[in-house]
Amino acid sequence: MLLWLGRECRRIGWTLVWSWRGWRAAWATEKSLRQWTLVNLLSALAAFALPLGGGERALILALGLLILAAELLNTAIEQAMDCILPQPDPRAAKAKDCASAGVAMTALAGAAAWAVVLWGLYGPGAA
Repeated sequence: MLLWLGRECRRIGWTLVWSWRGWRAAWATEKSLRQWTLVNLLSALAAFALPLGGGERALILALGLLILAAELLNTAIEQAMDCILPQPDPRAAKAKDCASAGVAMTALAGAAAWAVVLWGLYGPGAA
């Protein structure tokens, strides 16, 4: 049991190292990740500054993290396509465009959540 636990802790440790390495690599080269991070920080600050319930706050924070995750996956797909198909290719363009659309859809989900939350706070009939 202790041997298994030690192996699992090492595996989790390496997973954290590789994840941090990926974040740093994307941060260094992807302006959009830096922009979304700023938007996410501002969103989180607003979520804690406004009188939101726990569920609303959790939704806003979780969607912000999902936007960052989508941006990282978009970066990974772009890099893979550039490596596999270095010459212009419609398949690579489609993969990149679809990944970008995934980021946009995630961002729209975050915006929709904010719209509903703000409507509840300040819209007609708000308490």
